Amino acid sequence: MKSETPVWRVMKERRALSAAAVLITLSIGILIGTLISQGVRAAQQQSGGTNAKQIELPSPVQLSTVFSKISREVAPSVVNISTESTMRPRRRRESSDPSDLFERFFNFGPFGEDAEPPDLKQRSLGSGVIVDPEGYILTNHHVVNRADKIKVKMLDDDKLYEAKVVGTDQETDMAVIKIDVDRPLPAASVGNSDGLTVGDWVLAIGSPFGLAETVTAGIVSAKGRDLGTQFQRFVQTDAAINPGNSGGPLVSMAGEVIGINTAIATGTGSYAGVGFALPSNVALQIYNQIVASGKVTRGSIGVTFQGEQSEVLLRTFGADHGVIITGVQPDGPADDAGLKQGDVLLALDGESIEDGDDLVAKVAATPVGKPMTVRYMRDRNESDTEIIIQDRSKVFADLLGTGDEEDASAVEETEAKFGISIQNLTSEIAGRLRLADKKGVLVTEVDPDSFASEVGIQRGDVIVSVNHQDVESVDDVLRIQRTLDSNTDVVFLIQRNQGGQTSSIYIAGTLP
Repeated sequence: MKSETPVWRVMKERRALSAAAVLITLSIGILIGTLISQGVRAAQQQSGGTNAKQIELPSPVQLSTVFSKISREVAPSVVNISTESTMRPRRRRESSDPSDLFERFFNFGPFGEDAEPPDLKQRSLGSGVIVDPEGYILTNHHVVNRADKIKVKMLDDDKLYEAKVVGTDQETDMAVIKIDVDRPLPAASVGNSDGLTVGDWVLAIGSPFGLAETVTAGIVSAKGRDLGTQFQRFVQTDAAINPGNSGGPLVSMAGEVIGINTAIATGTGSYAGVGFALPSNVALQIYNQIVASGKVTRGSIGVTFQGEQSEVLLRTFGADHGVIITGVQPDGPADDAGLKQGDVLLALDGESIEDGDDLVAKVAATPVGKPMTVRYMRDRNESDTEIIIQDRSKVFADLLGTGDEEDASAVEETEAKFGISIQNLTSEIAGRLRLADKKGVLVTEVDPDSFASEVGIQRGDVIVSVNHQDVESVDDVLRIQRTLDSNTDVVFLIQRNQGGQTSSIYIAGTLP
């Protein structure tokens, strides 16, 4: 007979089974949840998704309207200028070199029997700004100087317009050209550059490297910057100015032209953070004279002076202000009035003279033919004399190269083997280039496809030596070059005037 299991034990076993079932169920659930979670994370990692929010592209908003507004207003008046010049090689001069005689006798010249070398075409680019609706354009003298053809391209107009030169002024590097159009042209507003202050924002508009309607921004870095030229005191800016910007406008935040971009200071030939513009006040004076008479006339009393005069230097002459005369032009107004080297100019018509700039400004603005009373000091004694103002281009004709054509042609130029034309230095040229002596020869032309151009010789350079042999005259260069063959290394010692400063540099290359 079987014994019966107590009820309490049965109940206990059932509760244990229920608890075990619950634990097993929970364990299975946790295991499944873990596998699902890991699968989701793996899927997210494989798809590259993140929990970052999507960014919506906002509507376009102008960050600044000032520069763009000025650019739209002024750009239509800014033009691209392209020029073409003809370089005519010099005729071969008579020579005692046997090889030259042989070539002439048998007509074995490189261009055929009895043929002259072909003309060379030289092209350049610049900028300009329309200042009159009739088509008058301000630009730089060096942009259009010696150009046979001048073409002007305007914004939103595919046509190239032929321009003519109304007049130029080499001493300020300004020029006025004109195009004929059957409609009024958009002319820029010209402002007063005297209102500029250092730190003002400005825009430069032009065609650097031929890229028309390029706008760059910067500030006025300095005013009245002296680069060693008598009638130029520049506005300096850090707005990017490059080759091709020449003649284009420097524009104020009022949308007015307050300068004509003219030069850069650089060691590479491209923008280096320092550019120069001729102030609009000077440019307008030049413009008004050119459109009125076709030329610029400045008064002169016919004296030279040094740029800087210290208080100590003036005291040694017995003066506390004024300008010390370092030279008197023969037969000029000062010479006729009895002034001499070493005199100190103190006043003009009762107005005190403080420095050279003051003297030049007063004299240049005085009409030619007008008499002026000059107070001066000599041997510590003050005196007065009367001077008649004369045309500066005539007083200094030999220095400025403005004499008669017959006189100008008296200086012989000779074409050299290196691809340059050269001439002997004169005292006037040496003085103009601020050379200590007349040693060397002046480079008057450089063939753009020549050896000289390739190595970096420039028009206006003075060659002092070739292959360490001193050069005193054109004949020295011709003599040296006859000893040189192809694949010969050549070194030139050059004196170059840049920004009014003359420096010596070596240039070398291998003859082709």
